[in-house]
Amino acid sequence: MDRQTKLNKICFGLGTVGRDALYSLVSMYLLVHLTDVVTFSDKGLAAVGILLTCFGIFDAIIDPFVGAIVDNTKTRWGKFKPWILIGMIGTGILTVLMFHNFRMSETNHIILLGVTYLLFSIFFSLNDIAYWSLMPAISKDQNVREGVGAFARICANVGMFAMVLIYLNVPSMFSFLGDNARDIYFYFAIIVAIIMWVFQTITLIGVKEDRSQLGKAERTSIKDLWRALAGNDQLLVTAVSMVLFMIGYCTTTGFGTYYFKYAYKDEGMYMVFAAVLAVAQLTALSVFPLFRKKFTRKQLYTGSMIAVAVSYIIFFLSFEWLPLIVIAGLGLFFAQAFIQLLMLLFLADAVEYGEWKLGKRNEAASFAVQPFINQFGGAVSKGVVSFTLIISGINAIANAASENPGRAEEIVNATPGSAIWIMKISMMILPLICILVGFVLYQKKFKIDEVFYAKIVKDLDDRKSGVETVKEEVEEDV
Repeated sequence: MDRQTKLNKICFGLGTVGRDALYSLVSMYLLVHLTDVVTFSDKGLAAVGILLTCFGIFDAIIDPFVGAIVDNTKTRWGKFKPWILIGMIGTGILTVLMFHNFRMSETNHIILLGVTYLLFSIFFSLNDIAYWSLMPAISKDQNVREGVGAFARICANVGMFAMVLIYLNVPSMFSFLGDNARDIYFYFAIIVAIIMWVFQTITLIGVKEDRSQLGKAERTSIKDLWRALAGNDQLLVTAVSMVLFMIGYCTTTGFGTYYFKYAYKDEGMYMVFAAVLAVAQLTALSVFPLFRKKFTRKQLYTGSMIAVAVSYIIFFLSFEWLPLIVIAGLGLFFAQAFIQLLMLLFLADAVEYGEWKLGKRNEAASFAVQPFINQFGGAVSKGVVSFTLIISGINAIANAASENPGRAEEIVNATPGSAIWIMKISMMILPLICILVGFVLYQKKFKIDEVFYAKIVKDLDDRKSGVETVKEEVEEDV
């Protein structure tokens, strides 16, 4: 690996640290902030759940069009970096506004939240699509991509778990800023936004694209966009199966704080649990290259899915016994780290597949599937979490505890068993069903293995060299 490749790997990966910390603040803790800090009523939470779900799905749908905008960009700084910059600035500002400490009525708060969340989703998509589109622009070599992708996922998990470990301690860690929780979280959001900007700047300055690999740039029309997505069957299979996985995964993580507070009865234990899971995920990403030497991607994906299914069953039947919870968490998050990295690699390979099949390369339009997966999965999960909290009565319990701080622990500990079982079904059983359906789809329809990918790359290289190839021969392997 030459010096620039190493620099690309490091600078590309570091860009995810602050970015994923900020995204985790919004995706994992916005609802917690609204129920436990702002204390929205059931009616207000229902409105928020509907808004966040609808806006999230809307943004997921327009992501391919955002990808087309990125693909059509031509500047002296390339087509990706300008949008990374614009996206990171907008995302940071909008995150601060979502965690504002402005004194306003619940109705006005919901309106402001809806507007800022919609804009946040769009700006984050701009950043996310442009950012991940850099990876196939760095190298076509699968080994290089796996190294870059693995390091990026490690950095992303560092950012995410740093947020998980810090969030609940924010009031005590930043008590010097005052004693009002809303004020403290507002200032904390500002700090996180600045951290994101710093790490993203490292990517903007340090990563250099290998533009000779990308061929002659062509404008992507709406027709080209539709063709790039609808005509790329492997991209569609990856998108649908991963959307189902992310719905399940985001729903489970969305309940994390609530589970330890209302079911396990010790909210502080969530941070200890998260620290254990952080080690599991980072270990998984670190040893991924070793597993790749012995197993194919499909074998790793299948094994990871089996581990996820077994872990969910153990989690559901743990009856809040910590050893079983830890075993389930380790299995789930170790396997999930493999799955998310493999998903990223599947998408990168689908770029070459689309170019090979359709005759045109659309990195950003293809990688628009990445934020589509995250946005759609996150949107649906927010709806599931919001309405589960209302139906189970947990949101009403949270409001009662907030209104009676002297009896808060007593009120939380009195959460009825029926509420806990409703939450556990939404947290574990529904996600498991979604994940298994997505896995079956992948098994039946995804065809790009290592041998097929090598043929695709060879065929593309031959075309650029002016060598006549017979595509039908390769298609027989699909």
